[in-house]
Amino acid sequence: MLYCPKCGNKIPKGAQYCSTCGVPLDRVKTENKSKLKYEPSNSGSLMFRKAFWDERFFAWLVDMLIVGISLGIIGIFSWLTGQSFNWWTIWSGWAPLLNINIGGITYFLYWLIMDGLFGQSFGKMVIGLKVTSIDGGSIGLRSAALESLGKAFLLPLDCLLGWILYPLRRQRIFNHLSETIVVRSKS
Repeated sequence: MLYCPKCGNKIPKGAQYCSTCGVPLDRVKTENKSKLKYEPSNSGSLMFRKAFWDERFFAWLVDMLIVGISLGIIGIFSWLTGQSFNWWTIWSGWAPLLNINIGGITYFLYWLIMDGLFGQSFGKMVIGLKVTSIDGGSIGLRSAALESLGKAFLLPLDCLLGWILYPLRRQRIFNHLSETIVVRSKS
């Protein structure tokens, strides 16, 4: 196992940057089998800046507005046509900090598709953020599903545990579990 030369965090195999302190890791060499040396490369290294919590909050807020307005329009349309659209409230409030209802399922599917296929939701696009794997690649649908679970259904707990357990990494607990990180996209 390799360790970051700057902060000492464990570096997963193939990582292009440290998920704790953010130092780019183009080439890490061992010297005397105990030290790690960071050697920056001029050949197009992955440069990034982790997204701050306020940037992530505003991206989430834009997503909430987009999907919430869409759900509201569908609700109004169903009400005008005499259809019942209030079946989503059956589960709401049965467990604290848990959002299992049609809204949560809709948000989950939205983030699964947007983050998994495009690396960004509309909110992240507006704010200039993207989700990557810790090795800098795209996250795919499997990782997007895992990171979206916490965001759609367990957000307060997801954020609280992330703030407590990973304050320097700026990861929610489900970001950590899915090995994803939110970074500024290149402008």
